[in-house]
Amino acid sequence: MAAKTHPPLMKKHSQTDLVSRLKTRKILGVGGEDDEGEVHRSKISQMLGNEIKFAVREPVGLRIWILFSAVAFTVMALMALAFPNHVSIRLYGGALLSLSLIMWNGLYTAEKVIIQWTLLSESCYFGIQFLVTSVTLVELGLLSNHAILLLLSRVLFLSISLSYYYHLGRRPKKI
Repeated sequence: MAAKTHPPLMKKHSQTDLVSRLKTRKILGVGGEDDEGEVHRSKISQMLGNEIKFAVREPVGLRIWILFSAVAFTVMALMALAFPNHVSIRLYGGALLSLSLIMWNGLYTAEKVIIQWTLLSESCYFGIQFLVTSVTLVELGLLSNHAILLLLSRVLFLSISLSYYYHLGRRPKKI
């Protein structure tokens, strides 16, 4: 009897392996976009949701500061809109109201980038207000104790906002 010869073993091609892997991922429901437009790399990330939200480590007091800022900007805006002396005061109130809406949005979000932009917007406001108020007070020669207290408060608010902005932007230390 003649021995039956088997054909040589064939190696699996990477192309068919890739197609097989894509079919498996499609069956599992990963790799494609979900209803919210997010692409999940694994079943775990799909179940947990967006992992960026869980990675944010907030500095102590950040939410309280954003709440304080949102309330303060809203109150100042409503006062400027309700009791304007000039049209420019009403425009100032509208701008403050826009900033307060940014603050309220920053308070209720979990995304680090939105919180950073909120703090940066607030810092820009306080910085510009400090510069404009300083120049105006020097031009008018009105450097009283109240004016200096106002300027110091703006510097304090600016430094608090920038401090939180800096701490949010730092990378966590590896252990």
